[in-house]
Amino acid sequence: MSGGVRGGEVTYDGRSLIINGERKVLFSGSIHYPRSPREIENEYQMVENAFGERGPPYIKWAAEMAVGLQTGVPWVMCKQDDAPDPVINACNGRKCGETFKGPNSPNKPSIWTENWTSRYQAYGEDPIGRTADDIAFHVALWVARNGSFVNYYMYHGGTNFGREASAFVTASYYDDAPLDEYGMINQPKWGHLKELHAAIKLCSNTLLLGKAMTPLQLGPKQEAYLFAENSSEECASAFLVNKDKQNVDVVFQNSSYKLLANSISILPDCRNVKTQTNTRTRIPIMYFNASDQWEEFKEPIPNFEDTSLKSDTLLEHTDTTKDTSDYLWYSFSFQPEPSDTRAQLSVHSLGHVLHAFVNGVPVGSAHGSYKNTSFTLQTDFSLSNGINNVSLLSVMVGLPDSGAYLERKRYGPVAVSIQNKEGSMNFTNYKWGQKVGLLGENLQIYTDEGSKIIQWSKLSSSDISPPLTWYKTVFDATGEDEYVALNLNGMRKGEARVNGRSIGRYWPSLITPRGEPSQISYNIPRSFLKPTGNLLVLLEEEGGDPLSITLESVVIDSVCGKARASHYRHYNGSREAKVVHLQCAPNGYITKILFASYGTPFGGCGRDGHAIGYCDSPNSKFAAEKVSFC
Repeated sequence: MSGGVRGGEVTYDGRSLIINGERKVLFSGSIHYPRSPREIENEYQMVENAFGERGPPYIKWAAEMAVGLQTGVPWVMCKQDDAPDPVINACNGRKCGETFKGPNSPNKPSIWTENWTSRYQAYGEDPIGRTADDIAFHVALWVARNGSFVNYYMYHGGTNFGREASAFVTASYYDDAPLDEYGMINQPKWGHLKELHAAIKLCSNTLLLGKAMTPLQLGPKQEAYLFAENSSEECASAFLVNKDKQNVDVVFQNSSYKLLANSISILPDCRNVKTQTNTRTRIPIMYFNASDQWEEFKEPIPNFEDTSLKSDTLLEHTDTTKDTSDYLWYSFSFQPEPSDTRAQLSVHSLGHVLHAFVNGVPVGSAHGSYKNTSFTLQTDFSLSNGINNVSLLSVMVGLPDSGAYLERKRYGPVAVSIQNKEGSMNFTNYKWGQKVGLLGENLQIYTDEGSKIIQWSKLSSSDISPPLTWYKTVFDATGEDEYVALNLNGMRKGEARVNGRSIGRYWPSLITPRGEPSQISYNIPRSFLKPTGNLLVLLEEEGGDPLSITLESVVIDSVCGKARASHYRHYNGSREAKVVHLQCAPNGYITKILFASYGTPFGGCGRDGHAIGYCDSPNSKFAAEKVSFC
């Protein structure tokens, strides 16, 4: 909540607000802030112990520095229980209504700075979602327990274009937020929270200007949080909480209420918040399955002589690239004994991906994971007579987003050895050559001008696509208002660009525990597209099939709502039946209305659909269909 005072003067002295000369202590929920809080540190307490005795002094310094700027805004430290006065200690998480210890000083409000609506998706990890019911429950509980501020993280999903994503995080970011990656309404989250906010707003005067009363126990897992007007001890607003996994009937102020499982009913109207559900679908609108549509360019593999940066050991990846590229080549040359024909290459790397080549031929790849970036590549290869060239392509998949001593972390290969029949040869401290980036990157062959610098070839007819290959095609845009995405199913790992602009890293070959790619569909904003002649260029690291790529239209194709007897709303002791409202996305319209059942259907909204329950009335169903309208 944020706001101001119309026609008055507001200042903040670090401990309280001064409104028109009158000091107002910042008790939780008592007044609006004149300006939104600003954060000086975020979740530092999670890494503070790693810095030993230097950890706490930093927090004190940061607080004094921020307050000393005299900006006139409240300062916040998220998940920092010992935030020094007057800096506000705030909560981040999913269940702050239950987990937050509260302000560490009586003149600070309770604020929830990150209410996670889902979680970002990591390559190779199953998605971690969050239901609308769970979000709404904990928001209502937070307000009931005198919380004064809730900030959704994220309320609007987005896209990590280019190389913006952090380590192992997908291009699609918080797509399950109330507004999805494309900006479309995600039901039921959006509508559920909208109704919740409306219900809370009905009690806003009491919450802001009244006082919290002692909570009442209504049952083993049921309780009521009450708020009274300043002039009266009588309850003006209440939150009836049911933490049980089943519906429960309770008596509150001489009235009976049915509380749904894991729910909070908000008085004065004891509204049970429900909303419609929608289904988002991607429809193929263009296929790139003709080989004559595509051209390719094979990225050259550099040898030791091709590198300009020489060293006597393996250099750290990110310090060498300065974050100008995901890619760093490491190369060296050696001459084995004439009798050697086979050997084994062993490379230990601290992240994230490694591709190995011997004499320009790929011999193996390996990668880490979101939870453990380090790995070891071991692969057998054939030796040539004379000089052999070993080239290692180290690949970063985003920079780390948290942790202590980020500046001291090392990435890339740290130990290299070759085993043959004579024994093991250690090449860790050896004469190495390094080269930052790929030739295609440096020449920007993914742009209109850069693509003309090199000689593209026809798409190879081989069933096995070679690694480190660039693919190029041109396509025309379709429609004007629809959202579009590129389906990269069939590709394995790399980066896709449209008209020179990256739509993100892709990695369909890294499968989640559920046996699915983490992401195959990639958002293409309309601002990236031209009416005709759009240049699509992909860098494929492992070897994929560009003929399987499709352009998709992203649409909401169905909306669904349901009503039950328990969805009645109470008004002054009477009940009003729940009305189901269905609403299309902008520029959409309803073409058909289907009733699953008029009785006790099983199932829910979405692709699973409904099934007739143990009690059904076909005649009533027909009557409902007859009078429905949109």
